[in-house]
Order: sequence, then structure tokens, then C-alpha cells
Amino acid sequence: MGAVVTYVKDAFAQPQRCGERAMERATTRQRMPRHVVEVNEGLPAGPRDIVNQTSFRHQNKKLRKPHVTKKYSFIKDHFSSLEQVTTALRDSGLESSNLILGIDFTKSNEWTGKRSFNGRSLHAISHDHLNPYEQAIAIIGKALAPFDEDNLIPCFGFGDATTHDSEVFSFHNDHSPCHGFEEVLACYRRIVPNLTLSGPTSFAPIVEAAVDIVERSGGQYHILVIIADGQVTRSVDVELGDLSSQEKKTIESIVMASSYPLSIVLVGVGDGPWEGMRKFDDSIPARDFDNFQFVNFTSIMEKQTSPEEKEASFALAALMEVPFQYKASMELGILGHVTGKAKRVNPRPPPVPFARRQHSLTATATASSDSPQSSNGDQNKTCPICLTNEKDMAFGCGHMCCRECAQNLSICHICRASIRSRIRLYSG
Repeated sequence: MGAVVTYVKDAFAQPQRCGERAMERATTRQRMPRHVVEVNEGLPAGPRDIVNQTSFRHQNKKLRKPHVTKKYSFIKDHFSSLEQVTTALRDSGLESSNLILGIDFTKSNEWTGKRSFNGRSLHAISHDHLNPYEQAIAIIGKALAPFDEDNLIPCFGFGDATTHDSEVFSFHNDHSPCHGFEEVLACYRRIVPNLTLSGPTSFAPIVEAAVDIVERSGGQYHILVIIADGQVTRSVDVELGDLSSQEKKTIESIVMASSYPLSIVLVGVGDGPWEGMRKFDDSIPARDFDNFQFVNFTSIMEKQTSPEEKEASFALAALMEVPFQYKASMELGILGHVTGKAKRVNPRPPPVPFARRQHSLTATATASSDSPQSSNGDQNKTCPICLTNEKDMAFGCGHMCCRECAQNLSICHICRASIRSRIRLYSG
């Protein structure tokens, strides 16, 4: 288990010459065990990264707490198989938890699928294939659902034209959770055509919403899964050594969340870049415990392995740190504890369809111009096997047909891949 060693300068110490300080640091590092690292080691240095070394040194002065040496401030990846993770979860006493899902609807989703999604928007809805977000949701459901206690999943979107970088919207008008990942997928497919991708990107609103849920639950352990296409926004006019507003708020929210029994898993879809997030994973200062894990979903799905091995690899990467995070929440006394300090978050309702908002002006034109397209759309929704029923079953490869035809298939009717998983889809 990784520990953190941080050096605090003695205000009354005598000055040392540069050479002596360098030799002392080198000698100290040689004596360190391999699993011990310094807090400031490996921080990003480029201006495009989500954080940089100079800015972190500046921010650490504001964020660092008096007792800087903490047992769980850095949690190293320990496991090599999913079985080891599940065993560790049982050994730590975690039989089940609660899942929270956040989806990134920022503008960059329109171009970050250039390589990995044939140039299409990562949120493009098709009746023939699942997009990367749908694939991630489906696999997350299969991998993490066994750890969800009640199968009720609060789902939120952020970064669209109604929320930008300051709010979240719920998948339901009454803010109720989705019942299982099948309903998550159905709500997602209903919501996407109604919203406008926007930005900028900040994870602070979704983290704050998750913390509010944890607080309202009486301090129960939760796992927040954020699916996003890129890093937190850093505009070109932000000077080297400074943080953008979105970076600063995201860091502060993750530090704040470490006072609650909440694990945060960021799942990266699309082309990236992801270098900043990899460094971000282990470079956030002043946390009660290391509560953040980044998983590159795209790279896992591109491996030349079977669908089962890909799903196992993803589950392993997503749950790698959870046993130690859960143990940390118990030892720190934050599990089952209510702070009374969590920000109350009131999510916005799901985006309203533009056609509904402008119905009085566009109803006639829509009826006349869309009738041929509606016919084609109905055709695209029809099962390609029986040509009668609506598509309501998706396979692990992403292709779809109706539920009745799917019962008779062992290989995909389009790509001929073996069918290992089936996902029931529900229309809105």
C-alpha cells in the first residue's frame, strides 16, 4: 500500500547550501522503500495539462492541512485480477455499495471520436450500433451492478447548454434514480436528442451532487462513476503556473469529497488526450484519502482480447483502489458520519426537446418536412432479421435486433462475433 511522505520545512532550521540540500534529498530518497513516493512527484509540467507543477506548489499552500503525512493519501494499484479485487472487497467488509453516474455532455464530444468512433460525435445515437457512452454504460452496469445494494442509480448529466460548468441535470423530472442500467440506457437515449452540447468542462458540479447524496444517505459508502471524453477545461489564456477556474473548482471538490465515504472513478471515452488525467489521478493534494481513479475505457476496448477479457480488465481497473478506499473511510471515521456541511444540490430537470419549446412556430413545418425522414427512422428501428418487431436487444459487439430473434442467435447476425452479453433496451 502506497504511503505518502511529505517534507515540511522547519521554520527555525539553519539555511543549507544548495549542494548539501541536494545530497540530503538524494540520500533520503535512496533510503525510501519502493512503494513510498513524495506528494509532489510526477506532477504534470506542460501548460496543456490539467494541472502543472508550479500551480500545484502554489495551490498546496492553500489546500494542505497541518498533518500532511497520511496513510491513505496515495493508494497504489495492488491487484492483477478481478478475483483478487472482489476477495479484497469481501475481506474489507464491503458486500455492497451504492452507484452514482455522471455523463459528460460538453461540446468536445463532437470531435474526440475522430479516431476511435470514425469521426462521429461520441453521443451519436444509432439504431444499429451503441456509441462509446452506451458501451461504457452497458459494461459498467455488468461490472459494477453486483456491488450496487438496491439497483437504484442516481444519474446526472453536465456540460450541456443548460448546466455548463456550474450545475447538473437529473435523468428524471422528479430527480428519482434509474432502476438498473437498462433504464439508464433508455433514459440516455431519450435525453440525447433533446440537449445541446456545450461546456466548459468541470467535474465539480457532479462531485458536489454525489457528496450531497452521500450526506443525505447518512454517510453510506458510494461509488461515483463519471464518463467523460476529456480533461477539465484549460484555456490558452491561462498563464503557466495558474489554474483555470474549472481546474481549481474540480480540485477543490475532489479534496472536499475525501471527507466523505465516496470513491470517484473517471472513465475516459474517445480519443483523449488523457496524459493530464493520468497525472491528475495521483497528484491532487491535501486529501484525507486517495479517492480518485482514472480508467482509459478506449484503450481497454481496443485490446486484441475477447469481450469477456475486456470487461474483466475494465472492472479490474475501475475497482482497483476501492478496497483500500473503503478501508480508509472506516479507519478515518467518515463511514456512517454526517458532516452537516455538504452543499445542497438541486439538479435541473432533463433538457426539454427544442420542438416542444417551439411547437407553436414549427408544428406545421415539421409535419410536412419530416414525414419522409420519419418513415426512414421507423425503418431503421425495425429488426433486420424479422423486419417486423422494433429493435430492443443489443449485443456486446454493439449490434441490435429484436428480443424474439435474439433468443435464437449465438453469433451476431452482422459481424458474426460470438454473443457473450445481451442488453435489453427500452424505448422512452
